[in-house]
Amino acid sequence: MKPFEAVVIGVSAGGLAALEAILPVLDESFGLPVLVVQHLSPDAESYLPQHLDIRCVLRAKEAEDKEPLKPGTVYVAPPNYHLMVEADKTIALSTEQRVNFSRPSVDVLFETAAEVFCQGLVGVILTGANSDGAAGVVKVKQYGGMVVVQDPETAAADAMPRAAIQAVTPDHVLPLERIGPFLKTLAP
Repeated sequence: MKPFEAVVIGVSAGGLAALEAILPVLDESFGLPVLVVQHLSPDAESYLPQHLDIRCVLRAKEAEDKEPLKPGTVYVAPPNYHLMVEADKTIALSTEQRVNFSRPSVDVLFETAAEVFCQGLVGVILTGANSDGAAGVVKVKQYGGMVVVQDPETAAADAMPRAAIQAVTPDHVLPLERIGPFLKTLAP
């Protein structure tokens, strides 16, 4: 089996607490880039990368256009920009129209990352109050990647995890507190 190359995480309502439960568990031995789409208001302050950076061993930063992906770094989509992965494994930011009423959209990140990393991708759907991410996990599975979904019973808002579970048969449905330790087992 090909080793994993990247992790993408989609999260919405209740996302800050979910990310705080997962990302600080990943330490310097975690050799994969992590890309995060958290639904935010288009005019929100971009506090999330700094907030996470203080709490994480891994470096957390706002994603920048044309930036090459580095292992052990958490890239957070800026407010009002889609976060995408290009074929050369660099980041692209876009202000194209909203997908599922969202920009950034979980589907856009998952679909572009799936096309680049194929079976080397781990897609993680966490708490959220809409169905963004359901089309994305379908694409991750089509390209041979792994799908991990937060157990809806442990989600602050269960619509996103339930939509993902309806769209595909996830490889793993885990309670929130088990997702970080599980991801650690996947890093090279």
